Formats: sequence, C-alpha cells, structure tokens
Amino acid sequence: MKFAPCIVIPIYNHKDAIGTTVAHLAVHGLPIFVVDDGSDEPTQQVLAALALQYAQQMTLLRLPENGGKGAAVMAGLRAARATGYTHALQIDADGQHDASDVPRFLDAARAEPGAVILGRPVYDDSVPKARLYGRYLTHVWVWIETLSLTIRDSMCGFRLYPLALACELIDRVRLPTRMDFDIEILVRLYWRRVAFRSIPTRVTYAADGVSHFDVLWDNVRISRSHTRLVFGMLWRLPMLLAHKLMPRRGARADTADESADEPRPEAWWRIAERGSHLGMSLLALSCKLLGRRFTALWLHPVVAYFLLTGRAARVASDDYFTRLSAVAPSADTPRPGWLSAYRHMLAFAQSGFDKLAAWSGRVNDTDVTFDDPSAFEALIASGKGALVIGAHLGNLEMVRALAVRGDHAKVTAVVYTEHARRFNQVLASSNRDFARHLLEVGDFGPETAVLMQQRIDAGELLVIVGDRVPVREAGRTTDAQFLGASAPFAQGPYVLAHALGCPVYLFFCLKERDGYRMYFEPFAERIELPRRERAQHLAAWAQRYALRLEHYCRKAPYQWFNFFDFWASPKRGANGRT
Repeated sequence: MKFAPCIVIPIYNHKDAIGTTVAHLAVHGLPIFVVDDGSDEPTQQVLAALALQYAQQMTLLRLPENGGKGAAVMAGLRAARATGYTHALQIDADGQHDASDVPRFLDAARAEPGAVILGRPVYDDSVPKARLYGRYLTHVWVWIETLSLTIRDSMCGFRLYPLALACELIDRVRLPTRMDFDIEILVRLYWRRVAFRSIPTRVTYAADGVSHFDVLWDNVRISRSHTRLVFGMLWRLPMLLAHKLMPRRGARADTADESADEPRPEAWWRIAERGSHLGMSLLALSCKLLGRRFTALWLHPVVAYFLLTGRAARVASDDYFTRLSAVAPSADTPRPGWLSAYRHMLAFAQSGFDKLAAWSGRVNDTDVTFDDPSAFEALIASGKGALVIGAHLGNLEMVRALAVRGDHAKVTAVVYTEHARRFNQVLASSNRDFARHLLEVGDFGPETAVLMQQRIDAGELLVIVGDRVPVREAGRTTDAQFLGASAPFAQGPYVLAHALGCPVYLFFCLKERDGYRMYFEPFAERIELPRRERAQHLAAWAQRYALRLEHYCRKAPYQWFNFFDFWASPKRGANGRT
C-alpha cells in the first residue's frame, strides 16, 4: 500500500494564528488543505495571501457559510481522498498543537497504515482548569461507549486518519457537524474495529487565543451525541464483547486491540497506568466521607470493567495461574480462567484501596500483625539500617504508612513512581508524610548507592522490590527458576546491598482473614560479590529470592500483582520463547 499523507486544517476566524500555523507545518513538505468554514472578510484576506505564498503546497477550500468544525473537517477529508491522498493529518488552526510532532504521527501511520493516530495532550500551566477537568467527563463516556480505554483523548484536534476508512464512515453515517464531530467519528470507527494508537503531544493555550467553543450549545450537542452513542453501544454490546477476542482492522498482529502505549511484554514500565486521577480521587473522597465498607462496594463494577477491557492483564493472569497450577497442583491453587482473573484483579484493587485507607488513617496497628516479630525487633533495637527486599505481593505500602504514622521505624521506600504517578498523587494528597520517605530511582548503581548510604547510616530501613527491573536496567538481569520456568530477575537489589554493606532482609505483607500479616525474615548479614565470581553469586542470590517469592505466591496466590509477562525478556521475547 502506498503512503501519501497530507494535512487538513479547518479554520473559522483565526486570522491572527493561521499564518504561523501554516508556516510551522509547511517545513514538513506535506500538501496542506485549508478549509475555510465561512470565515469573516479579514480572515478570507489572510487565507488568500497564504494561498499565494504557498501556492505549490496549499489548497484553499471555502465553505459558503459556517457549518461547524465537523463539516469543515469532513470537506477536507473528502477533498484529500478525491485528490489521491491516503492519509490526512488533522490539526487545529489556532496554533495550540506542536507542529514539530508531525514526523512522529507520520512514522506511526507508516508502521500501521490502517490505524487512527491520536494526539494525547500534554498540557502546561496555560490550560484553563475548567476545560481540563471538563474533558474527563467526555473521556469517561467514550470509554463506556467503546468498552475500552484505547481512545485516551477523544477531543484532541491533532490526529491522523486513514482516509479510506474515515471517508467510508463519513459517506455511510450521518455524523454531527459541530464540535461533537471529533468525538463521534472516533467512537464509530472503534465500533468498526479500527485500530488506534496514541502519541503524547504538547498543547499550549495562548493568553489571547480565540476559542469558538460555545459553552452552552456545544455542551448540549456533546451530551446529545453521548446519549446517542450510549444507546448505540447497548445494542452493539454482544458484538463489542466479541471484538475483544478479534484483531482490530489495520492493527499489528502483536498489538491488536491495544493502544500505542501498550508495550511489548518485557517493557513493564511502559504499560500505561490505567484509571484516571479523577476516578481515584473520587474513591479517596468516598472513603473519607462514607467509610471503607461502602466505598469498597464500588470496586466490583470497576474491576469488572477492567477485566473486560484489559486483555493483556487477563492473559498475564492466566499465564501466572497456569504456571502456579503446574508446580502446586492442589485444590487450593486457582485454575486459570475468567473467575480467577477477576479475583486476581479484585485483590489488586483491594490492595490499592487498603493503601489509601492506611495513609488516610483508617487502618489501625491492630489490623497488621507480625507472624514472628523477633527479627524485626532485634534489628530496630540494634539501631542499624538495613536493606529490605519485598515484592509486588500483598501490600508493602500499607506497612510503610503505619510505620510513618506510629514512628515504629524509619522507613524509606525506593520506588519507580513514574509508572503510577496518578495513584501516588492521590496517596500523597491523603497524607503529607507520604512523599517525605519516598525515593524515586531509575536504576541501581554506584550513584544510587551514594544517595542511600546516608539513610542507612542514620538507621533507616530502605525498602525495595526484587520482582521488577528498573526502567534503565533492562539488560542487568540474571535468570532464576520461578514457578517452573526461567525468569529474569533484577541484579540491582544485590548490587545495591553489596555497595551499602548492610544487612539484608526479606519482607512480605499478606492479607489474611484477620487482617494483614507481616513476614520479616533475615536474608543475608552482608552480600559479597567477588569480581571473578560475580555472575555466579548474583545468580545464587536471585535464585534464593525467587524461591521465597514462590513460597509466598503459593501461600497467597491471588496477591502477586504482576499483570504482564514476567517470564519474558528482551532476549527471549514473550512467554520465554526464543
């Protein structure tokens, strides 16, 4: 298939911004269709001058009267298609979008010619707060109408359409012609199994910018459109659920029905954080006002939604339970399937909810007990610092909250917070001490050890996880047997322990019937890594950790929260296959 892209710019009375917008786009050498949606005389004069200036590159289309943004975009798409172009990059005329991102959109479209490439706005401080928060309501409705989070932002005016698919829809379905067009065309394309990819792009709002958004009537139109789309979703419900099991039109085989932010299995840190800041904040508010028991009821429909829309997480959960069943074939071991995946995700949601409750002061010391406190008490009595290795198992965060609130110990969590920024912001808003004992890192090495040595010398406990590889440490892994197969484990915890020269403990906190139970056990008085035998020693320590992790996974199978292919590596690929 040939790739012949162009640019479509709808414009209505943006005479002051259009010249700069066209100039910034012209440098990319693409044909430009400017669609004048019945602008006033001054704007027409500016457009006529631009048509002469860019005569070899710009085509000016005039609509006899103002029909709305949707009408202008559809006219531009049809004209581009009739002229022989295969793809059209739609961009607003007001200069809010970063034209330097055009090559990124084109590269994504070349990779997947049948996908719609959407801009996902990255706002600076210039964005009006009312507009920013107002968009979230539309986002939620679109996620409901598509039963998916694939369309991250349905209102961004910076997007690239495959013209064959877009014009086929435009010609067969009566689409709205105003501001609601941008939303409805995406939802209906999704219903037709078109693939979507998202690209983060900077959006700025000029102080003297002109907006043609009619707060009253455009919101009425958008509400009417959402009503129509929700009813359309309901009678398409069986089909939409069936589409979850089918590849989307134009999608790469390895990314069917996923957004552009969905990673290959080995890149866990690229998996986009699911759930909006608004939704998390509402749960936090409900917990504060209505209590834990009532708010916990909301977790069930939320988890059901994520179960239906999170195919990658479902597959990873099934893989985990398949492996666990093979090494622990007992009646208590969950069998892979929809019910187990639901209980797995529900346990994860409850864990996050309990973290929020702990930082909000709604969990008491009596809710958390030690299985055997002797090792922990001896360490605290010694006044020594230590490295504590945990896992994404149970609820490590809740214990840190209790320790900070009760001054039982100085605890600092060493985390990769980039992957869960929104959730951590909600936790931070519930307790001012949250961020004070939080240290974000990208890797483990000499520089990291220097930052942490002072904390160890001050008698702090540094808590890290051993079942994730930091973002910039993808290559520094060592294989260990875990649940019957070889899996890549990070070398970082053991390199860090060697550099710090401090005692090392393992720590797990599992939810049981009577609350949370903590397991704190000695791992090494000191980790040595002789230069000549470094690889062997790293492998031995990783294997020892993997065996303890497997022990606790068997003990609490629903509480290991790694919803990606843990056994994949850059060398082996998904599911450990070469």
